[in-house]
Amino acid sequence: MQSAAASPLLQTFAITKTYPGVTALDGVDFELRSGEVHVLFGENGAGKSTLISILAGANQPSAGQIFYRGAPVTLHSVHDARDLGISAVFQEFSLIPQMTVEENLFLGAEHTRGGFVDRARIRREALSILDELGFALRPEQRVDRLTRAEQQMVEIAKAFRSELSVLILDEPTASLTSYETDHLFELIGQLTKRGVGIVYITHRMAEIRRIGDRITVLRDGRYIDTVEARSASEDDLVRLMTGRVIGGVFPTLDLPKPGAPVLEVRGLTTSDETVVDASVTVSAGEIVGMAGLVGSGKSELLQACFGAVPIASGSVRLKGQDVTGNSPRRNIRAGFLYLPADRRNEGLMMMRSVRENVALTALDILPFSNGHLLHRSAEAATVTALAEKLHLSPPRIERSVDQFSGGNQQKVMLARSLTRAYDLIVFDEPTVGVDVGTRASIYEFIVELARTGTAIILISSDLPEILNLTTRAYVFYRGRVQTELQADHLTEENVLAHFFERETA
Repeated sequence: MQSAAASPLLQTFAITKTYPGVTALDGVDFELRSGEVHVLFGENGAGKSTLISILAGANQPSAGQIFYRGAPVTLHSVHDARDLGISAVFQEFSLIPQMTVEENLFLGAEHTRGGFVDRARIRREALSILDELGFALRPEQRVDRLTRAEQQMVEIAKAFRSELSVLILDEPTASLTSYETDHLFELIGQLTKRGVGIVYITHRMAEIRRIGDRITVLRDGRYIDTVEARSASEDDLVRLMTGRVIGGVFPTLDLPKPGAPVLEVRGLTTSDETVVDASVTVSAGEIVGMAGLVGSGKSELLQACFGAVPIASGSVRLKGQDVTGNSPRRNIRAGFLYLPADRRNEGLMMMRSVRENVALTALDILPFSNGHLLHRSAEAATVTALAEKLHLSPPRIERSVDQFSGGNQQKVMLARSLTRAYDLIVFDEPTVGVDVGTRASIYEFIVELARTGTAIILISSDLPEILNLTTRAYVFYRGRVQTELQADHLTEENVLAHFFERETA
């Protein structure tokens, strides 16, 4: 990719960003060269998102200077940055749900002809961008009818509507599977050959090894070090990131022998046929994986079981009782919890407090209430204890969830699983956008629940999670269960072999 002698494309000197009572960035120096992939690495809350928001013109520094191609620049807005060819794809989407893919791609930059929007040209260019990226999306699709992964594709595509010099990618593969990720990485390789500089945020070590040139580590808003991606070990990066040594990311699966079946799904088909004739079984003390490409039905199956997606046919049994068609409320009270992948739009009430979010699924039982009246003091004490157990930072339970980093927001959602006795918990993409340290804590948390006899389902697009954290796995393709892989056959090759349609003799 880039050469050591490459000249700086984008630089910051002593960039500082302060908020009342908080210093998000403290004198950070950063340098991006033409044709390189420069990874920003650090724990949630380290300042990565603040730095890229400043580089993208979405935020302004309190002090310090930005240089572009050697000249000082002031980026008052995203528009200023895009005029220089600087485009960002943020982890949190900025899409208009009621608009189509093509309308979102060219929002604020619509082509006109004779004073009217040139829809034909927008359609042509949208198709061209989507084809170049290899994204199987239709320009006329409404965004609110897309999956989260497909919405991620739209966000990425937005950055390619104009000529690029700097592309900023914040966890771009968080909701993508290996197949879509390969397409994106191929494109990144093409861009760097053209001299485009890439600022890349990820917590996945495999991605750093695959596409990274240099890595800059931030900790607590401060610059720590810049190292070569090819020579830095995983232990070195974790030590720089955290200031301490962390053991293996994946815990040992020393689980007891599986108990009685907890969830039994037979021939389930959803009303929209995103799931067709699917059958799965999960027993007490198991961690069962659900793998497959975007839209394969792996999430939709469990959403249907939980009562969030209508069922056309088939049955769902929980601890031997028929719960087919039960509402989420009834399933929660029966001991079945589903934690969604999209924490901001589906999992959390972002403008409400940690206390309210954690207690949400247990307001009908002690110590939160007597069934009629809420016990505020007991609720606060219980949530405070859970915040301490999960190392919520800062441990302020009356603070609104939107003021926490992504990793801490995930901890708030995980805390719900400890508010009442659950027999079955579904974790849908539980580590999206969280750092290595938090990821290791979440993995240990999941395994510990299984050790106590809770049946666990792990839905993940991150193949190493399926391979290292589950005792067996179902692989989905186009709404159907393609195969079930037991532990001794749970390999990367076997999982990937079933991601696509198998040829028949």
